[in-house]
Parts: sequence; C-alpha cells; structure tokens
Amino acid sequence: MFITILVIATIAAAILSIGFGLGRLAARPALNRVYRELADAAWQLAHDPLTGLFNRTGLHAVYSGFAAPEPQPLIVMLLDLDGFKAVNDTYGHDGGDTLLMEVADRISSISEINGGAAARLSGDEFVILLPVGDQQIASLADAFVSAVGRPVQVDTNSGPVATAVTASIGVAVIESTDHLEDVALHRADTAMYHAKHQGGNRHIIYAPGMTMPDRQHRRGARPRDVRHNRPGVTA
Repeated sequence: MFITILVIATIAAAILSIGFGLGRLAARPALNRVYRELADAAWQLAHDPLTGLFNRTGLHAVYSGFAAPEPQPLIVMLLDLDGFKAVNDTYGHDGGDTLLMEVADRISSISEINGGAAARLSGDEFVILLPVGDQQIASLADAFVSAVGRPVQVDTNSGPVATAVTASIGVAVIESTDHLEDVALHRADTAMYHAKHQGGNRHIIYAPGMTMPDRQHRRGARPRDVRHNRPGVTA
C-alpha cells in the first residue's frame, strides 16, 4: 500500500512537471485538476477518514521516514480508550464519532508539538510515534492520559452533554530499525494490556521480559496476538 502511495505521488508530480514544461496554458487547469485528484487519492490511502489521523498504511510510511536519515531511538505508544463502548451505547455512533474526533485532535496536537505523529489503528485504538527527546517519557505519556480524560461535549436529543473516557497507554522505547508490527507495536501492546489490567487511566512502560496478562483479564485475541504467537517472533 505504501508503494501505491509513492506511485500515485510520483505520477502526479510527473504530470504537473510535464504540463508546465510544455507551456500549454490551456492544459494547465486540467493538469492541476488531475494532480489534485491524485494527491487526494494518496491522502485517502494513508489517512483515517473520520479523524484525519494516519491509518496503518500511513503509520508505516511515517515509521519508515523516522529511520530514513539515520537510525534513532523512538517512543511508540499504543493508546486504547477505556469506556468507549459505554459512550457508543449511550449516545449512539454519532456521539462516539464526536468523541473520537476530539480525542484524535488532542492526541495529534501533543504529538506534533513533540515532533511526532499519531495514527488510528481501529475503532478506539491509536498509535503515537515520537522521537526520544529531553522530555521524560513518563511525563509525555501522562500528558496524553490527561488530555484524553478531559470531558467532551456530544450532541443528544436533549442538547449537548459532557461525557468522558480515559486511556490505557502502553509505551515502548525501540530503535527505528526495529520491525514496526512484530517489535514496536507488540511491545507497546503488551504494556497497554498491563495498563488495562491495572484499571486503566494510566500508562505502563514496556520492560524486557514483560508478557501479556492472563487472557481472562483481556478483551480477547486480536490479529496482532496471533501474529506474535507464531514461532520466531521476538517480544
């Protein structure tokens, strides 16, 4: 999928370059339109349509970009909302979407301020990529927990209502050359489940040797669990 984005972007740039090179003024509006359409297609391939955050494809592209200049340590956070199902059940999908968009804006803002990026992987699961800087990792994670926990106003038949969720965050410090799915997200996922197991509304930093909590305390297996249970995958 990332290759598809690069191909679309390359074609768009080539079309625009050729069009201006020919100097045909009449053709420029059409070429500009094609370029905009291709750029929009590339954006859609890499972004979540609801929140505007990167999707999994975009996350892989950003992750590769961090490693491009030279390998560097990165902070990977897997953020899962506590109590989101109750919001959906109480206020419907529109209320849930409103909350997701607001939470996404808060996550994105903190990420960008710290030189990173945020992605939405699934319904209520987000990933944050940050370079390792001067700020304490625990303080950064706590900033995300606090931001998510602030009330959000959702519209109901009776008017706006304030509701809130909390966040369980798993944090892993990895090298940008580590595999995103099998190492970075797996470690952050493991730590996130420990945060859930301890009641949520907190972060847990991955430590070597950390394993998943008892399955009876988990929400159920996900595709990533299956991948990481196969032989040869390092935790």
